[in-house]
Amino acid sequence: MSALDHPQVDTSLEEFLKQVRPRLKALFARYSIPPQDTEDILQQALLALVYQRQLVRDPETWLLGTLRNKCLLYWREHRRKLYEAVDAAVLELMAEPMAPAQEASDLQRDLANALGQLPERCRSLLSLRYQGYESTEMAARLGYSQASINKVTHRCLAALTRRLLTVGPMRRKSA
Repeated sequence: MSALDHPQVDTSLEEFLKQVRPRLKALFARYSIPPQDTEDILQQALLALVYQRQLVRDPETWLLGTLRNKCLLYWREHRRKLYEAVDAAVLELMAEPMAPAQEASDLQRDLANALGQLPERCRSLLSLRYQGYESTEMAARLGYSQASINKVTHRCLAALTRRLLTVGPMRRKSA
């Protein structure tokens, strides 16, 4: 393998980045990555490229492919955090009524409405979850294996979160 076969091998990292910058910007825009996070994602990918440079045939293609994967992982992680936040808020709501009675009943009605629009398996699973059942108990009651109950729970939380975000809380009439 000669430098003629791979002209980017001879260029400095700075020159390489100048060369690929338009494609990087387009990629980050396509995945809607916030500007404050693009630098971190790019640095992670560049470090991996530097460590694996001996194995990489085409640095630009490798970098763009790696960045696509990192962008997908970025949004997967953000969705997971959103699902966990919704789940924690619902668990807290169900644990003890900290809000005034009217507000608590409005929130419970909104939750019941969102849960009612989910598929039966999600309604059953989340109903048990919010009644305080552990994963092992839910798996036994619903006929799931212990290995699959967490995956099903995550999917149901995702469906609930999407429902809550799409429909939102019911509109209250102003007095």
